[in-house]
Amino acid sequence: MSTVKLFKNAHLISPKDLGTMDLLVAGHQIAAIQQGLNIGNSNLPVEIIDASHCYLVPGFVDSLVHFIGGGGEGGFASRTPEMQLTDATLGGITTAIGVLGTDATTRTLTNLLAKAHALETEGISTYCHTGSYEIPCRTLMGTITDDLILIDKFIGVGEIAISDFRSSQPTIEELRKVAAAAKVGGILSGKAGVVSVHVGSGESLLQPLWQAVAGTELKLSQFYPTHINRNEALFQAGLEFAKAGGVIDFTTSTTAYDLQHGEVAAAEALARALQAGIPAMNLTLSSDGNASLPVYNNDGVLVGLEVGKVQTLYQVARQAVCELKVPLSDAITAITAAPAAVLGLKHKGRIAVAMDADLVLLNKSDLTIRDVFAKGRQLVKDGKAIVKGTFEQ
Repeated sequence: MSTVKLFKNAHLISPKDLGTMDLLVAGHQIAAIQQGLNIGNSNLPVEIIDASHCYLVPGFVDSLVHFIGGGGEGGFASRTPEMQLTDATLGGITTAIGVLGTDATTRTLTNLLAKAHALETEGISTYCHTGSYEIPCRTLMGTITDDLILIDKFIGVGEIAISDFRSSQPTIEELRKVAAAAKVGGILSGKAGVVSVHVGSGESLLQPLWQAVAGTELKLSQFYPTHINRNEALFQAGLEFAKAGGVIDFTTSTTAYDLQHGEVAAAEALARALQAGIPAMNLTLSSDGNASLPVYNNDGVLVGLEVGKVQTLYQVARQAVCELKVPLSDAITAITAAPAAVLGLKHKGRIAVAMDADLVLLNKSDLTIRDVFAKGRQLVKDGKAIVKGTFEQ
């Protein structure tokens, strides 16, 4: 198999628009970017990829996925299934971060790590957060700091739940201690040590995070709140959080019930946040893939359950561009450079020399996904998976 690939005449969105360029991939990394790139004197076998009429963008980074499933709020039978490789790759996702969520009893960190390693073996890059909804946090090595220092795949903690009846109702002091432990673990391991925060529909909104940093050396950027498009009040609170320097995340998986009960559609949330003057690097999208999406009645009784879809990540980004006129570079930033930056993934999310060769070719005509490459290996060709997971064969 050729390890050298030359993309010819690609319109590069890095996510900054770089215009038409040629790009050379050697092994797992991007080796060169320039116009009219010629390697005719090379003795290496080179695969030429015609990227005319295509945008070449970074592989997508999904910052919140339930690799081993989630739930189930409706009892054991409602536990959602595991993610498969092509769930991600057919949606252009080449990097994904796994979390536990509500259930840290029948879903375990060891299981999460094993699945992350399996997906990495099959073709994409994976990372995880230690902990779950609850505080005190479940860990493997005894503390959050130890997990971040000693386990390579752990890059943060969470998703810690606040403003939600399913949370452990953490105190402000508990939130501070989690953030402090994650920060120290991140410093000592060279990782972001971010705290992923699940935000429910409770009246406290994001106030626990403001209170956690008040009077301390902690910063808002230590917390990475998600589901900020859950309702209008939370969306407005999220804008204030982002204006103060924080990064906010909009969830792309949804249900008709949620949209009918006040959820701000993720594409609309991205467009409105940009219009409000929030920098693109402070806005991200995540799929919440394979999570259980419970539907409750007004009394809080579960009446239905759906499953989050990983492929909604790019579907929403594309919708934001095609229907809401969000600039392509901003929509791509929300699923590449912005999540990679907040998660401390220095070799992900951008097209540049020495970056990982995670690349997606989009048809210019309709912005559909043509080809997907992860660490230089082609996984999707002409919209079809040419590499499948072990149990997808």
